[in-house]
Amino acid sequence: MAPSLDAGILIPVMSPVLTSTFLLLTGKEKATWARVTGLALGLTGAGIFFIGAGGSGGGGSSRLWGDALFLASAVCWASYTLAGPRVLAGIAPLKATTYATCAGAVLLGLLAAPDAMDVAWSELPTTVWLNVIFLAVGAAAVANLLYYRGVKSVGPAKASLMMFNVPVINTLCATLLLSESFGWLQGIGALVLVAGAVLAVTQGKLPWRSADTNTQSTVVAETSQPQDAAATS
Repeated sequence: MAPSLDAGILIPVMSPVLTSTFLLLTGKEKATWARVTGLALGLTGAGIFFIGAGGSGGGGSSRLWGDALFLASAVCWASYTLAGPRVLAGIAPLKATTYATCAGAVLLGLLAAPDAMDVAWSELPTTVWLNVIFLAVGAAAVANLLYYRGVKSVGPAKASLMMFNVPVINTLCATLLLSESFGWLQGIGALVLVAGAVLAVTQGKLPWRSADTNTQSTVVAETSQPQDAAATS
């Protein structure tokens, strides 16, 4: 119904936008100017993107409905992010991802079962099976393993920013390999959406600078403790 180009923009970018919006509405996070402005830009960009999907870029109503499904997928991701810490407490991230992936595979299997007998399995080209293997091993197992190792090495703040590389890489791949494209209005909406999401997640601060500031504060506090103790005595 809609090209992979739209999925690579809406799902990874709208997920953090929806998550932050829910946390703000429930009072679990403070409404800073950067976060509110970023969310407003993100939602505005999404609106422009959907308007463009219905008009420019081809596809018409079919593409619009496909993008609506991508948005529903982003809602699922945001819900998983919000429920994960409570439901999956005490479970290793990689194990939790394995459980989620297997549960999804079972549900997809149930939905696909009625049509399984109608597929000419022996006539499927080799590229189909290679694609399935790549999705299972590369895009799922290896990608998640590398991501969680990255989280362990640099922390979740920096790792989460890598999500915003997905639209860029996806756009390049979809354009060069699949000859997909979108209209100028969708392009503007995508830029506004990504800019708003980055601003909302980072709150206008570079995570590595925040980490350096925290490190400096810790060092200052530790070096000042003997002086404070001497002054007190």
